[in-house]
Amino acid sequence: MNTVAFSLFLFIVLLTLVITYYASKRTKTTSDFYTADSSLTGFQNGLAIAGDYMSAASFLGIAGMVALSGFDGFFYSIGFLVAYLVVLYLVAEPLRNLGKFTMADMIAARFKEKKVRGVVALNTITISIFYMIAQLVGAGALIKLLLGIDYIYSVLIVGTLMTVYVVFGGMTATSWVQIAKAVLLMVGTFIISVIVFAKFDFSVFKMFNEMKAATPLGEAFLNPGNKFKNPLDTISLNLALVLGTAGLPHILIRFFTVKDAITARKSVIYATWIIGIFYVMTVFLGFGAAKFVGYDKIVAANAAGNMAAPLLAEAIGGEFLFAFISAVAFATILAVVAGLVLSAASAFAHDFYAHILKKGTATEKQQVKVARFASIGVAVLSILLALFAQKMNVAFLVSLAFAVAASANLPVILLTIFWKKFNTAGAITGMIVGLASALLMVAISPNIWSPEAGAAILVGEPLVTLTNPGIVSIPMGFLAAIIGTLLSSKKEDARNFDEILVKANTGL
Repeated sequence: MNTVAFSLFLFIVLLTLVITYYASKRTKTTSDFYTADSSLTGFQNGLAIAGDYMSAASFLGIAGMVALSGFDGFFYSIGFLVAYLVVLYLVAEPLRNLGKFTMADMIAARFKEKKVRGVVALNTITISIFYMIAQLVGAGALIKLLLGIDYIYSVLIVGTLMTVYVVFGGMTATSWVQIAKAVLLMVGTFIISVIVFAKFDFSVFKMFNEMKAATPLGEAFLNPGNKFKNPLDTISLNLALVLGTAGLPHILIRFFTVKDAITARKSVIYATWIIGIFYVMTVFLGFGAAKFVGYDKIVAANAAGNMAAPLLAEAIGGEFLFAFISAVAFATILAVVAGLVLSAASAFAHDFYAHILKKGTATEKQQVKVARFASIGVAVLSILLALFAQKMNVAFLVSLAFAVAASANLPVILLTIFWKKFNTAGAITGMIVGLASALLMVAISPNIWSPEAGAAILVGEPLVTLTNPGIVSIPMGFLAAIIGTLLSSKKEDARNFDEILVKANTGL
């Protein structure tokens, strides 16, 4: 066992537990638990959003994808970054103005029926679990590489810690863990990027020229088509990445942690700058891993390439940098999974329990108690599912979650804000069809089925060749919402839409 690495791991765990301890003293009401009492500044929330967003997929998955697949891996960096323009211009302010604790609050501001809130809660829990699987896969592979602990026990350790943060500290603990992690991740990534760039004499041209001969792909390393052979797959992936962020529950609930819509917009701008700088540096991580670690060693450590960044740190900085980067990656995973557990638990406690089961009569104490029990349930289910996805690249797993979010949530969010004729039937139809079509496309795709034993979860021929469902499921989500509205005999009160439009844009 790497003693330095283990010490740094313990430091990260103790730091986050101290944050949780102090946060628990401030977490008394539902507002404290769900939104940290809307007390964060724009810069603090921007850092927390970046911490929530720069996940295992960003740090571990993209580095491995670029190292193994070249140009195709960089699609993830571009898509993840551009997605924030959609969030900034279309979603952030209306969501903050219309909602209170969860995404369902925003939709319910226009559609009062409980079944709408129930379907939104179902989508939130499903997407959160999908996303969480990727983080747990990355955590399992990381701890196994560094400490020699079996994958199963590694996943259990992370699952237990993330549950502790949410159960005791709520959004306050989650936010400050995310802020601390964002700072550590930016520092660690910057250090590696500078060292890698120095090895290429700080010349971009030299770096690109040397990469042509650094991998088994040769000159093709710098060209598209190494991973995504089918052009439709490429389009599908980018659609999911660009549109998915605006439907991710754990990102959307971050806009309720600030006092007003103006601060929400500021926090998105701060987050975009931080995330943009980070994704530029993923090029150095991927190129550096391909050049100084090598294809064979990356694949030997993890077939999906998830350990490329820690191995690069070891190759260029020795044991200490390896331990530091691995500990930072661990903090990254802890912060993101805590946010995911909180979004799922909030949806269950606030939307399903308080508004549907209790019909608005649940006390704050009851809501917080149920949210804590829901956190445990979500964590257990995610851990069980992660045990079957060990061999999948975490960036790729996250792209599937983005596709589900863009298909199930985004159509309803946008049409709620911008379409006057949109009604309850359209909202429910759009969410159910978007969710079901995305999950069905994944279930019959090469992600689940492969003729080669061990290449996917199940052995057999996939019914579709698309690895990402976005190009099919996203249009289906929008079409179902529109058709469901037009075919419904029930018409919404136009005055309700006018009220929503004014409130979404002004906060009045």
